[in-house]
Amino acid sequence: MNWFVFWIVVYLIILVYFTIKHVKYADIDAYLINNRNTSTTALVFTTLATFVGGGVCMGLIAMGYTSGFAAVAIGLAYVLGFIILSFFAGQIRSIGERKKIYSFAEFLNRAYLKNHRLSSFPRAFSGLISGINIVIFFFLTAAQFVGMATLLSYAFGVGYVYAAAISFFIVILYTAIAGLSGVIITDIIQFSVICFMIVFIFVPGIWLDTNGLTALANLPDTFLKGTHEGWIFLIGLPLLLSPSVLTRMDIWQRMLAARSNSTAKKTALISGMSMLPFYIIFPLVGMTIRLTLGPDVDPNDATHLFLEKNTGQILLGFSVIGLLAALMSSADSFLNIVAITAIRDFTKWKYSSDSNSIHFKRIRIAVVFFGAIALAMALYFSDIVELFIAGITLNILFAPICLFALIKKDVYKYKFIAFYSILSGAVVIAAFFIYGFVTLQEDILKIAFVPATVVAAIVLITGVVLKKK
Repeated sequence: MNWFVFWIVVYLIILVYFTIKHVKYADIDAYLINNRNTSTTALVFTTLATFVGGGVCMGLIAMGYTSGFAAVAIGLAYVLGFIILSFFAGQIRSIGERKKIYSFAEFLNRAYLKNHRLSSFPRAFSGLISGINIVIFFFLTAAQFVGMATLLSYAFGVGYVYAAAISFFIVILYTAIAGLSGVIITDIIQFSVICFMIVFIFVPGIWLDTNGLTALANLPDTFLKGTHEGWIFLIGLPLLLSPSVLTRMDIWQRMLAARSNSTAKKTALISGMSMLPFYIIFPLVGMTIRLTLGPDVDPNDATHLFLEKNTGQILLGFSVIGLLAALMSSADSFLNIVAITAIRDFTKWKYSSDSNSIHFKRIRIAVVFFGAIALAMALYFSDIVELFIAGITLNILFAPICLFALIKKDVYKYKFIAFYSILSGAVVIAAFFIYGFVTLQEDILKIAFVPATVVAAIVLITGVVLKKK
């Protein structure tokens, strides 16, 4: 029996059942933010599913294979970031309900463009904020497509391009139908699958293949110390990535969907404390494959090679389809957010009397359009580690102006300074990315966020000081 087919049929039946039973929306609030009435348990599951889901799992396993414990720096950064988020989570939820805000980009626009009378600058500011956010999620969505295509190609023996196209159609169809309610449901299912795999496959497999972790001593010293990507990456990532949790559009969507301010705060604390073990175990899987199969394996294949080695046919089929489900869930979450941001900020929705059906139609068109661009990125640049790192580090650019807007009330006085802060950081990181792609120096992509964030912070702080004087 083909267990891949069996488990994918089981998963699709479960998905259709829960979608029909629970995904019901009559207005735009239900589609976008689940009517701001989501419980702590559901929010914790959907948050963890995004931060330890399929793309993160495969990305960290691949990174563990290529860089060892350097990948754990990402986990440490996120734990610190969620602790920081807990101080602002209630405020974020309150602002969203009071001002009818649906996304992080919309919050920045409302904060910095208050009382602005010129017609051209608001469009430029909004376009820059939303444009960079959309690019971030192109990278993250493309990483999910790469993971899905790799697994489908392995499971069903189809070519990478065909597998990527199948992934695209599955994700587009579900995202266009379900909205955030559907994302939360699939997140709960896929997070349960990830936890099952960790307890019954990953941990036993790591322990067995490394002789109780003793064989890890045979890896390069830089793998074990976490310095394989350099000290800039190891130190800069926890320091600079942690505040970026405040600027993640998917986190804002979940905080805005919380039932109450206390729900948002509890979600942040529980999620942060719960995710670190995942960020240790996933890299260990990659390091185990490095030990057992050597340094010549394609990092994108590390996950299914580990599963193949440590499971029978039944569990292998379950695990591969479970990872596909996790990847799909993360991809539909990212596409949902990108579509919301684009339609809310690049159209006159906020000032329109158009019906809900027209808004839904525009969002679905945006889902297809942006999904196609992410698919093109996955086909052109199929390195899941680089896409993953690029996506999570680009987000750091917004940390200075976001913190400023949450702490200070009259930030609209500094709108031009905030604009040039983001623009300067974007120019720096774009220059590093272009140079890295042209010269094929992939290491530059992993540290480009450091100078870009420093420049953005310096421009903001200098501008604020000069304006006060």
